[in-house]
Amino acid sequence: MADVIRPSEQYRDALETPARRPRPWRQWAIYAVLIAGAVLAVIPFLWMVSWSLMTNAEVTVGRVIPAQVMWVNYETAWNQSNFSLFMWNSARITAITISGLMLFCIPAAYAFARMRFWGRNVLFAIMLATLMIPDIVTLIPNFLTVVWIGRLSESLFGPAGAWLNNWPSLTIPFMASAFSIFLLRQFFAQIPDELWDAARIDGAGHLLFLVRVIVPLSKPAIMTVVTFAFIGSWNSLLWPLLVRFRPTSGVRWPLA
Repeated sequence: MADVIRPSEQYRDALETPARRPRPWRQWAIYAVLIAGAVLAVIPFLWMVSWSLMTNAEVTVGRVIPAQVMWVNYETAWNQSNFSLFMWNSARITAITISGLMLFCIPAAYAFARMRFWGRNVLFAIMLATLMIPDIVTLIPNFLTVVWIGRLSESLFGPAGAWLNNWPSLTIPFMASAFSIFLLRQFFAQIPDELWDAARIDGAGHLLFLVRVIVPLSKPAIMTVVTFAFIGSWNSLLWPLLVRFRPTSGVRWPLA
C-alpha cells in the first residue's frame, strides 16, 4: 500500500522542484506589445476628438492640438444637422425592431428546440441556409417585396398603411432573424427535459412553460440577441437610404 501512495521516481523530481517563474524580460516584452497596441487603437479616437474641437482653419493646417478649445462646435453640429430628430427616430425604430424580434424569434426558437412536428429539421436547415446568402443579394428583392406590401396596405388602410417613407419598412423586415432564432434555439435545447416533465405534471402547456421556465433561464442568450439587434438596427444605413426618399423630412408616425 505504501508503494501505491508514494509517488513514483519519475514524478518525484517534478513535485520537489519549484515551479519555474517566467523571466522578467518576457513579462516586460508582453506589456510593451500590449501597451503599443492600446496606444495605436486610442490615437485615432483622440485625434478625432481633437479635430472636433478646432476651427476649420486649424483642421486645414493639420494641427494636432487646438489652440483654443471650441466646445461650441458640438452645439452647432447638433442644431444645424437636426440631430435631435434623428436620434429620436433611431431610438423609436430600434425599440420597435427589438420588441418585434423578441416577439417572433423566441417562440420560433422554442418550437425548433422543444416541440416535435413534421419537417422540423428540414425547415431549420432551410432557415440556416439563408445565413449563407449575402445581404446585398437580397437587398433589391426585399425592396420590391416592401413596395408590393406597401401598395396593398395603402389600398386597405389608406395613407396610414404606407410602408415606404414610414416606420414599417424600417422595422418589420427585421423582426425575424435567422441568426437570432439559431442562437436562442441552441440555448433552449440545452435546458433539461426534466423541467418540462415537471411542468406537465403541474398542468402547464408550452406557452406557460416558455414564459415561466425557458425565458427566465435564458436571460444570457436573450440579452445577447438584444445586444446584436440593437447594434444592427442603430447602425443600419443602406436599407434606410433605400426605403426613404425624403431624408430631410422626419419619419412619419401615423399614431403620433
